[in-house]
Amino acid sequence: MSTPAGHPPQPFHHRPPGSGPWGDPVPPPVTRRIPEDQPFVVRPNVAKRGLLMMGVALVLILPIACCAGLGMVNSADPQLRSQSVVGLLAVVGCLLALVALPLGIQLWLIGSGGPVLALGPAGLWIRTRPTRGQAIWLPWEGVAQISRRRWSLEKMLVVTPRDARALRNLGAFTALDSATLNTFYGSGLVATLNFADRPEAEIMAAVAHYSAGRCQLT
Repeated sequence: MSTPAGHPPQPFHHRPPGSGPWGDPVPPPVTRRIPEDQPFVVRPNVAKRGLLMMGVALVLILPIACCAGLGMVNSADPQLRSQSVVGLLAVVGCLLALVALPLGIQLWLIGSGGPVLALGPAGLWIRTRPTRGQAIWLPWEGVAQISRRRWSLEKMLVVTPRDARALRNLGAFTALDSATLNTFYGSGLVATLNFADRPEAEIMAAVAHYSAGRCQLT
């Protein structure tokens, strides 16, 4: 059977260039750590975050210690008072250890994961998980919007991809982190602004420079 003129035969498996199977978009490149050879790289400031976390921990622990200390001062028995001091110091030390251990692990995870953001003329690298190094690359044309949002003590650079499926198939833990970040910031792709090794103004100026009007900045 001949094909009508003007309608060349098309194979059934044909798909547009740049698409995955059955027309799905090609997944963005993923890396275990953001490459540090990019023109503009943002790293986490672990010392600044650690000082803030310890300050918050002390604010929570000191009231307990003060209340216990007032009880000891009001005690008339000198021997009981001295024993209470030792007990109070032991309790405060245990509380500090209980708080410092998980905070230390979190700081180590954040710091050992490498940069949180990298910018270049063609696109950007950004972490997919806040405490891991895994990151994806998005071309500027694939970014719908970049904004700034604050939640509690954290101020974030929020990247919204044009295709919401960009974070698909990156693992269960990434999906869980992405859902949590979406709740607070509206996107699963975020990078810290106030706990970075560069000032916020410098980061935003670099974003505006390298994006060159190819995505919305708010």
